[in-house]
Amino acid sequence: MNAEDRIERTRTLYDQAVFGGDAGALTDADRDLDAVEADTSLARGRILHARFLHARAHTGSSPAEDPAELPLFERALKLYRTLGDARGEGEALFWIGCLHQVIRRDNETALPALEQSCQLAARTGDKPIHAEALRHLGIAAHMAGRLDEAREHLEESSRLRREIGAMPGLASNMVGLAYIAAAQNRRTDALTTLDEAHAIAQAHGAHALARQIQQTRTEI
Repeated sequence: MNAEDRIERTRTLYDQAVFGGDAGALTDADRDLDAVEADTSLARGRILHARFLHARAHTGSSPAEDPAELPLFERALKLYRTLGDARGEGEALFWIGCLHQVIRRDNETALPALEQSCQLAARTGDKPIHAEALRHLGIAAHMAGRLDEAREHLEESSRLRREIGAMPGLASNMVGLAYIAAAQNRRTDALTTLDEAHAIAQAHGAHALARQIQQTRTEI
């Protein structure tokens, strides 16, 4: 049920409560509105995160964190847990972990949220979030110098992204795999991976990613 359907259903539930005397309808209405609020909070948080990434890409330095972002993700997490929505809970946990890792550069705080997200996404069959969580667990392992573990996470994330057709995300993973290959003295593999990543980015209109891939080529 989408947000519009849920909100429309609360009109019917209101009538049931007021005219039919069904107090239980109000509980159902609260749950519908909590689900809408959870989804909206998550969506608003994602937009704030995208603004951060856009500003960082265009200035070359990290902008200030928007103080509204984390509370939005935390509100979504609380609501999803109350609703018993494990898929939503896994997604909210991913974004909380992502914020701590990407914006605050705090892997120690990020890792528990990312690990829980990965487990919930796998359990609920949420392949997009499963792939995201694996990617960021790979980033954390790479930053800690655990290159084999990082490669394993990114390769599994890439398999999932290829399976669901998330091709720009796949190309983004390949950038990470190229850095890992270079760190493992596999420069030929790194360059071949970047060639494929660039072709995917170009084919799917991911122009910002294509520029990043070209920059990566100069660095390795």
